[in-house]
Amino acid sequence: MAAPVTHYKTAGHLACGRHGDNLVATRELKRVKCRNCRNTEAFKEARRNERNAARRAARQAKANAAQATDWRSSWRQRLTDLPGRQRLPRCFPGQPYV
Repeated sequence: MAAPVTHYKTAGHLACGRHGDNLVATRELKRVKCRNCRNTEAFKEARRNERNAARRAARQAKANAAQATDWRSSWRQRLTDLPGRQRLPRCFPGQPYV
């Protein structure tokens, strides 16, 4: 017996328009095998949204990693927080006392 075709389910209906109680349906885009479902606008939009969300998450992770390795700003903040008149070396802007 052949494996059943998996359809894309959106808003309680199958994207390809089929009806039946014994049809296999999922919202996981990678498991959908029905060619008609994969060619619908609803499926394409869901795939586009998933891909864009993954790209945004990757960009955010990259930005967070860049902030984590920004030692200069954390060192600057540490020196700024120290009490006393001469907190920052001369190469830092915004130094009130020399």
